[in-house]
Amino acid sequence: MNPDALTRGLLFLSLAVTGVPGNTIVICAFLSLAYHEGRLSPADAIVLHLASANLAVVAVRCLLEVLATFSVYNVFDDTGCKAVIFIYRTSRSLSIWLTFVLSAYQCLSVAPPGSRWAGVRVLVGQYLGVIFLALWLINTSMSVAPLLFAVGARNDSKLTQNAINVEFCFLSFPSRLSRDSNGAAQVGRDVVPMALMATASLVLLVFLYRNSRRAEALRSGGARQGPSAERRAAVTVVTLVTLYVLFYGVDNGLWVYTLTVPQTLGSSLISDLRIFFSSLYAAVSPLVIIVSNKKVSQRAKDALGRCSAP
Repeated sequence: MNPDALTRGLLFLSLAVTGVPGNTIVICAFLSLAYHEGRLSPADAIVLHLASANLAVVAVRCLLEVLATFSVYNVFDDTGCKAVIFIYRTSRSLSIWLTFVLSAYQCLSVAPPGSRWAGVRVLVGQYLGVIFLALWLINTSMSVAPLLFAVGARNDSKLTQNAINVEFCFLSFPSRLSRDSNGAAQVGRDVVPMALMATASLVLLVFLYRNSRRAEALRSGGARQGPSAERRAAVTVVTLVTLYVLFYGVDNGLWVYTLTVPQTLGSSLISDLRIFFSSLYAAVSPLVIIVSNKKVSQRAKDALGRCSAP
């Protein structure tokens, strides 16, 4: 195995080893929470759905990439390429939009009681299932390109025209216009929630600043106050959004570069970096959730304790 393939395999292996157990623990912790408490709050339901999407990203894309790189099992024939890239793109975009929904809901949660925005928060909680269904339909319909154009990698001169090299597969578009149009749609699908969640995060940062000033005033007056649940949740959301903007910003920058290159790249390095950075968010985010959510952290500790018990 050449050094480049070894490095590639080890990087994706690190994401799979971190992301699959991490997201699985988060999912099990929230399911346990729902079982013992009888329900989940809207914010917890969003995080559970987000962890499920992230698990699909790292399990379907990263784990299968590792198996193929180390010649353990290769699913990347024409059908495998279509299925894997379709599931990856759908899960990836769901992860992005669910992060936005989480940031927007948390932004509404800090609205003063009785205000119009507090009423909007109640409506969002009531129709959360409809929101999830709409996100599934929208993101699934925007991810159909792999089902039409993905093929397994092989020696064919036609694959070097209007195609995107993703190592084991090619996305071979019929024309440059179709390739660029699909690429522009993917960028728009990422940039829109990025701008919206950045706005929501600014509101949360203002809330955190005011909350810290209020806490300082109480401490100076002799009162002692721990961090509120709203403050902890706001910190979690701001952290997740910061990670998203960092990792997916690099991903989209590389994607735009790929679209500006007139010929198909002979190497999959750019695509590998894109997949790595977008999957890095899916692998790291459960650690943020576990550390910042006391209930989830306790459920995770209980689950790990039962697993390690003789």
